[in-house]
Amino acid sequence: MKRYQFTTLIWEEEGVYVSKCVEIEVASCGDTPKEALDNLREAIDLWLKNAEFLGILTDALPSITSSEKFTSVIEVEAA
Repeated sequence: MKRYQFTTLIWEEEGVYVSKCVEIEVASCGDTPKEALDNLREAIDLWLKNAEFLGILTDALPSITSSEKFTSVIEVEAA
């Protein structure tokens, strides 16, 4: 079994915590940050299984397996 590391974001939205995987654009939610992360982990696992079955996992491997991942928060003023 292969192990992958994913970048995740979690934020609160109207009383629900939303979780999103940056590399493969998979999202989930939960009542707590932990539940949102657990649900995202399950969604990612299902995505990986389906991507492998459909033969599209190799398309996502560069972003999934990269050892050079950076995160940042920036502020942008919109008109």
